[in-house]
Amino acid sequence: MGILNVTPDSFSDGGAYVETTRAVDHALAMVEQGAAIIDVGGESTRPGADPVDEGEELARVLPVIEALRAQSDVFISIDTVKPSVMRAACAAGADMINDVMALRAPGALEAARDSEASVCLMHMQGEPRTMQSAPAYRDVVADVRAFLAERVAACREAGIDDSRLCVDPGFGFGKTLAHNLALMRRLRSFVDDGLPVLVGVSRKSMFAKLHGHDDMDSRIHASVTAAFWAATQGAGIIRSHDVAPTAEALTLAAALVDN
Repeated sequence: MGILNVTPDSFSDGGAYVETTRAVDHALAMVEQGAAIIDVGGESTRPGADPVDEGEELARVLPVIEALRAQSDVFISIDTVKPSVMRAACAAGADMINDVMALRAPGALEAARDSEASVCLMHMQGEPRTMQSAPAYRDVVADVRAFLAERVAACREAGIDDSRLCVDPGFGFGKTLAHNLALMRRLRSFVDDGLPVLVGVSRKSMFAKLHGHDDMDSRIHASVTAAFWAATQGAGIIRSHDVAPTAEALTLAAALVDN
């Protein structure tokens, strides 16, 4: 899953792809590098991020989705928490809804059900403005698994079949470094719960905390290594800013696991 942030304030590439033509060109380049999914986001969910109103988010994502769909049959994901954006994006050609709130917003379950799109349910403790202030769990793996199980049950009750669902433990979304490492260490338990698992750790600050310094090159190297680990543990989707090296790492992981 290649990341396409059409925002001015995303933590890694904010402002780089706010112009539609440049965004689509970058998406097509990621497809050439090995991305099977392009995840289009119009609202930053970095720690401390301010919310974006519906009209602004629609203005950012719809032209990109429409233009990308006109030029490619790549699987398109819309990264949003807003039911109105989910509906409009799917009508414009998106195939998947990637929701950091796991369809908890009023009307989100219905929007996802009616779209017939695939859905990624992510765990987040708190909300982006405050989620990193003091995250705490009794047992982070058990707590996150229980939350995701509850959201899967809510989807089933709403009429969304398991075949449309995947889950994301939500690395960095209301988690300390220790929480993130525990989730990564026990990633196989999420896979064993039966649904495809999406892992998104690309360029995240957890790596700066782990290494004790914060240059982006070290984040990229660690991100690719983490992607390799996640793939060997059975993760089905890896969300990445750096598609080419990540795709190579996943090819190696697949070759080693298959043998």
